[in-house]
Amino acid sequence: MKLRSFLSFDIFIFFSVIALMVIGVLFIYSSGVSSSGVVYTNEYIKQIISISIGLILCLVFSFGNYSRLGEWSLYFYFAGIFALVYTLFFGKVINGARAWITIGSFHIGQPSEIMKIFTILYLGNFFDQHRNSINKISTLFISLGIVALPMGLVLLQPDMGTALVFVPIYFFSAFIASVPLRYLFFLFLSGCLTVFIGILPEWNSAILHNDGFFIRILTDSSLWPYLTAVSVLIMLLSLIGYIFYHRRYFYWTGFFSFSSGLSFIGAFLMQKVLKDYQIMRLIVFLDPEIDPRGTGWHIIQSITAVGSGGFYGKGFLKGTQSQYRFLPMQSTDFIFSIIAEEWGFIGSFLVLLLFTVILLRGIYIIWTAKDRYGKIIGAGIIGMLFFHMVVNIGMTMGIMPITGIPLPFVSYGGSSILNSLIAIGILLNIHQRRYHF
Repeated sequence: MKLRSFLSFDIFIFFSVIALMVIGVLFIYSSGVSSSGVVYTNEYIKQIISISIGLILCLVFSFGNYSRLGEWSLYFYFAGIFALVYTLFFGKVINGARAWITIGSFHIGQPSEIMKIFTILYLGNFFDQHRNSINKISTLFISLGIVALPMGLVLLQPDMGTALVFVPIYFFSAFIASVPLRYLFFLFLSGCLTVFIGILPEWNSAILHNDGFFIRILTDSSLWPYLTAVSVLIMLLSLIGYIFYHRRYFYWTGFFSFSSGLSFIGAFLMQKVLKDYQIMRLIVFLDPEIDPRGTGWHIIQSITAVGSGGFYGKGFLKGTQSQYRFLPMQSTDFIFSIIAEEWGFIGSFLVLLLFTVILLRGIYIIWTAKDRYGKIIGAGIIGMLFFHMVVNIGMTMGIMPITGIPLPFVSYGGSSILNSLIAIGILLNIHQRRYHF
């Protein structure tokens, strides 16, 4: 049985991850080389150390029994919550977010990173334990609370990018757990409306400049409580109409009015929690020139780097945007920009191909998993990696907002590397354990 487990080790995922990490180390090194050829940072050495530790953890998790993680998931979850609360009070502020636990000058890590895994494990266990009540509203709200608690604590740091990752974790896990699609559609609609209403005042002020009647109403936050009350009233009337007449249009009217009411509440909380610069990041990608020396600078320089790479690139260590330090956070958030500039379309395609292999193999692992818990946590892991990849690469090309999300296995960061490799280890374990059920 041990031989069968060894032979079932998914080398496609493992070596794709190895390749991405090698590329990451190369370009973390490149990001630390000045135009005169001087290496002024040892980030690539720290990354190699993190990778070495992460690979050990990956192999440990890949040859264990992931069902045991489900049994301990509640303890992991509350340990992570405790770490997040501790960080809010005693964490170190880096790049405007109190997200790090440190001892002296030594950085232990970001609890928000490992909290993603803890949430995936506990959410999967909850869905698995409540498979017979998956259609109940109470199950939906409790599952939302499991995700909302760590997401809210991370938002308070404030770290909007990491907080957003919990959204795809929930949707991917809930979909595989067979949560009714109408519930997921309601949550998706409410979330989209919340973001739209929340950023609309700044969006209209900076880009739209629309003085229409409806725009004036939606951008006046003092009117949101009244709009919420109207939405709730319509929902109640629709509910009464549906009870007495059983017409579908009453159902859908109540559905959308309830979603609208929640969206106004969510938008109000969003504006209270997020900083002005974070909201500006959500809209400036639509027109970077509205703030070319501020938030727009990141996107402008990144697009310049990506576009200047052409088909073959300028060559390794020959990227002008990185060596002249035009790119901000170039070893973390914008490392893909350096890859595109120095290796061009060929290098960018290679990175995307490696991620595609990981995601497709991940979907296959979910499909072939022999137990429900394995399928759900596998889906959560794939949702997390997919969101990281799409948003990070998208923001370097100017088609996604800047949210500070690293590129898994490639960006510099010990916490990110360890979290991603543990996730891969669990995914590999699900693949191997399919013979044991």
